[in-house]
Amino acid sequence: MKLPHNHQSTEHEPDLEEHIPDIIQHLQQLFTDTPDLIIRKLSIVQTGEKAVLAYLDGLTDKNSINNDVLYPLQFEKGGGDPGSELFMTVGHIVPYTTWAKVIEAILNGDSVLFVDRRKEAYALDTKGWPQRAIEDPQLEPSLKGAHQGFLETGSQNIALIRRYIPNRELKIKQLAVGKRGPASVSILYLEDVTNTEFIQLLEDRIKAINVDVIINTGELVEFIEDNPYSLFPQLISTERPDAAASQILQGRCAVVVDRSPSVLIAPVNFMAFFQSIDDYSTRWSIATFLRMLRIAAFFIAAFLPALYIAVVSYHFEIIPMKLLITLGESRGRVPLPPFVEAVLMEITLEILREAGVRLPAPVGQTVGIVGGIVIGQAVVQAGLISNVMVVVVAFTGISSFILPNYDMVAAVRLLRFILMILASLFGFVGIIIGFMLMIEQIIALRSLGMPYGIPLAPMRFADLKDTLVRVPLWLMNKRPISTSALQSKRQGNSRFKGEEE
Repeated sequence: MKLPHNHQSTEHEPDLEEHIPDIIQHLQQLFTDTPDLIIRKLSIVQTGEKAVLAYLDGLTDKNSINNDVLYPLQFEKGGGDPGSELFMTVGHIVPYTTWAKVIEAILNGDSVLFVDRRKEAYALDTKGWPQRAIEDPQLEPSLKGAHQGFLETGSQNIALIRRYIPNRELKIKQLAVGKRGPASVSILYLEDVTNTEFIQLLEDRIKAINVDVIINTGELVEFIEDNPYSLFPQLISTERPDAAASQILQGRCAVVVDRSPSVLIAPVNFMAFFQSIDDYSTRWSIATFLRMLRIAAFFIAAFLPALYIAVVSYHFEIIPMKLLITLGESRGRVPLPPFVEAVLMEITLEILREAGVRLPAPVGQTVGIVGGIVIGQAVVQAGLISNVMVVVVAFTGISSFILPNYDMVAAVRLLRFILMILASLFGFVGIIIGFMLMIEQIIALRSLGMPYGIPLAPMRFADLKDTLVRVPLWLMNKRPISTSALQSKRQGNSRFKGEEE
């Protein structure tokens, strides 16, 4: 049998049904310079056969091996004849007849049992690699929602989603991506709700990936998104099981990548990046106000520095006289043009932001607050930056923090610099050009073939209930038209009607 190219071949590769000494010798030849490979000889009390158990130390659960495999095989008599089924209490046992499958099972954390002169080896589900406990999502904190975030184990992430959707229609398609380190990629969807075209398109794109290994969902996104050159994210990455379950119930797909603590949602539209799970835990009027505030913050974070540059450089005549005098006094000692002034402050803000993220949490908060105050005061006193520019940059930075999705925040940060360049060259005309290009990009983009600008472009009035506003939940009895769900109805009008009605 031919082994994978990254394994050392030998002149004689024994069959699985050869004697135990030959099996052990071949294992040692396959896993050279692998001190964490454990090979344990044993005698099976139920059948009297010789056997060997092989596994990688650190990827397996020692308690499971001792209690569910070694103890039953060596000390508990099952009463069977030689050659009968082995008695073990481990949860999942898969027989393999090829060395390729055996090697893959060992590398994935299973322990493999070889029995003397048997033609198959048994992969035992004794995985137990190091993992952390369930914690609050770091990038998506919630005030009234659940305080559970995804982990780095794909099976546990699927279980977290199943807790919210305990329905037999929740289906899972499992794929393997990567040649050297295959990562399990699972597509979760509701069979009677999700459009089959989305599922097939997503599956085909994942199957077409040919790489050594996929480390996290961020790498997977670049291979499956429709337009990798666009600034705007076309798939949502979430750390929240409740958010993923909510999207699945709307007719979308969730992509779970083993070893990654985030889950991808597809297809999505532009307005989905302004929605938060807290929107559905608070009163609809408050949720509507907050959503409109986020949209306003998006435009402030993207356009405010460019507007400042355009007004000061080209269109100062539109400034009221009193404000113009204040602005002139503030910029009187500044030797730099508005564009350079804005770029210096924006780069300083980005440096402070990255420093706060990379440092430990208590130190990062201190650097962000103290650094911003000290640097802002110092540059103003030195006459390098005007007071108004500090206010503009501070307001811009705070506005970007309101956006609930990190990928969209990153897109706004890059978009801001593009608009600043256009404003410095053409003034308001440059800003209008940038705005039109942004709208054109949103309209032209696709997410798994679904229009990115929907329900605004193309217009879908029925879906406006959960875009700019969030109407009461009892009015949202239809799934979004944009998902092309097989079942459009998701609930009835369940609102309690009091006696006054």
